Amino acid sequence: MREGGDGETNRPIRVLLADDHTLFRRGLATLLASYGGLEIIAEVPNDQEALRLAQQEKPDVVIMQVQMPFERARESLSKMSEISPAPKVVIVTMFEKPRYLREFMSLGASAYLLKSVSVEHLIGAVRAAVFDPEGQHVVVGLPQQMIEEVKEGSGGVLSVREMEILVLVARGLSNHQIASSLSVSGATVKRHLANAYPKMGVASRSEAVREALFKNWITIEDITKQDEEGE
Repeated sequence: MREGGDGETNRPIRVLLADDHTLFRRGLATLLASYGGLEIIAEVPNDQEALRLAQQEKPDVVIMQVQMPFERARESLSKMSEISPAPKVVIVTMFEKPRYLREFMSLGASAYLLKSVSVEHLIGAVRAAVFDPEGQHVVVGLPQQMIEEVKEGSGGVLSVREMEILVLVARGLSNHQIASSLSVSGATVKRHLANAYPKMGVASRSEAVREALFKNWITIEDITKQDEEGE
């Protein structure tokens, strides 16, 4: 499904699922198909099969599980970005550390979700990837206990930019320093923080950092290590 001026607007989003847990994969396929607007074109047990079928079937979105060791998933994701047209890739995983998020986003993933998120969050990530690929709508699934605590209507997700800013806040940078580091305005930094606070159930920078550390979204290593990515 694409935004456009012809009949293709009404075409369902073609989805390829890759997960080694057969019961989870088949159950997810049934749930996604029941929502409408999505077509599950294939289910495969691993990322290598996902890459092969993505090259052959040209899906709009690949929902792909990743697990340690990550080497093969990294390679498959990198090769998917070379397909024309390249599918959007939504990562589904059990690993919630921000450094994994940053790594897979840098390899071209459109979203990074925990398996504990709701189907609605997953569908939201799929649709955001397709309908607004240039926007700041990539989402990160939060740990289940946090989802249960956030205020109704927040959706329980932080954008990638909000997570990135949160790490820099934890490193002690001011809004001005963060803005300079990310090449955005100070007002943009303030807006992202203002959006993140209610999702986390906090009201200040210090509370946000404390909560992120307590929930293990950010580790001491994330705070102390030098950022080698350059962005």
